[in-house]
Amino acid sequence: MSPNEVTTRSVRELVAADMADRAAEWLATLTVEQRVQAQFASPMAPDAEAERLRWFYTPTDHGGLALRDQTAHQQSLAMQLVASGLSRAGYATVATVMGLENVLDQVEGWHVRWGRQRGRDPSLYWLRLFGRPGDPVWAWRFGGHHISLNYLIVGGRIVSTTPCFIGADPASTALLGAALRPLGGPEEAARQLARSLDSDRYQVALFHKSAVSDIVSGNRPTITHGDTMMHMQDLWRGRFTDPALRDLVDDIDRRAEEGSGYTEADHAATAIYIPPTGLSARDLDPDQRGILRNLIDLYSGRAPSALADAHTAHYAADDVLDHVHFGWAGSLQAGEPHYYRIQGPELLIEYDNTQRNANHAHSVWRNPRSDFGLDSLAEHRRLAH
Repeated sequence: MSPNEVTTRSVRELVAADMADRAAEWLATLTVEQRVQAQFASPMAPDAEAERLRWFYTPTDHGGLALRDQTAHQQSLAMQLVASGLSRAGYATVATVMGLENVLDQVEGWHVRWGRQRGRDPSLYWLRLFGRPGDPVWAWRFGGHHISLNYLIVGGRIVSTTPCFIGADPASTALLGAALRPLGGPEEAARQLARSLDSDRYQVALFHKSAVSDIVSGNRPTITHGDTMMHMQDLWRGRFTDPALRDLVDDIDRRAEEGSGYTEADHAATAIYIPPTGLSARDLDPDQRGILRNLIDLYSGRAPSALADAHTAHYAADDVLDHVHFGWAGSLQAGEPHYYRIQGPELLIEYDNTQRNANHAHSVWRNPRSDFGLDSLAEHRRLAH
């Protein structure tokens, strides 16, 4: 094992230990009734694993104990656990997105309900543990509208931090004398890369002249060859029984599809393929490769800084970056609908800003080989038997 590998291992152990301490402290404050919602069985249990792989970014029940059902002290401890899984900048972004629910409520005229008393509720974010903190295998997740954080710890080491979803609605909103854009950095960096391409290379990178209306991977637990965009109706925990809510979801999906103008053939053009489509990093000049590396860092930088540094070092290697592809769909003009994807063997990044007149952004960071730590969990099961 090289010195770098030793350092990375020790960092993963330190992060996992911090998570375990904060999770245990939160858990110790819960009542018996709260624990029923907060704590699920170990990821080693098949039933628990099926639930752990269900993740969402819509305003649906994400599963777990909601912040609104916790005391102020419990909420503080819950957010301390959330912060342990993020860099300082990542935590600030997540906290901002949660607060945007108040702004979105006003944007929508305070009347959208989604089958609950308040449809846009910054206290409706759920925390759930799988197993007990410090067990040989345990996991936790935190999510609500436009947030989904998922972690797996095996043998006292954090082995997975993906899928990691962060969205923003509105994507840009006015402050006094400034603008608030939680995902502005990743949007502008990708646009800079796309604009830097000459005509020939831009055509290779271009998936479609129009932007697909959502991230293509959706909330699938795993990525497979040929995946096309999931429709709104499939992004919830079950189907609505209320006809008015079913009609609302259908209408949102219909308007999104009409806005993109996509047919089945268009969705096939923007599908996820393995090996990836788009422009290979091999065909970028040194400055463009630097932009691409910076763009990847803006996603892996969501993780605790020591883990993020390891990701940066990984993609600093030219032979690793060479296997990454970049693709774009839609307009290059700021304020107009667009979508981009960065894909490699261990990397899938997607970003769209298309809905609500290109003022509603989604972004996700994934690892097709190791989302939810499924590879590490399979190896643990093999060694345990």
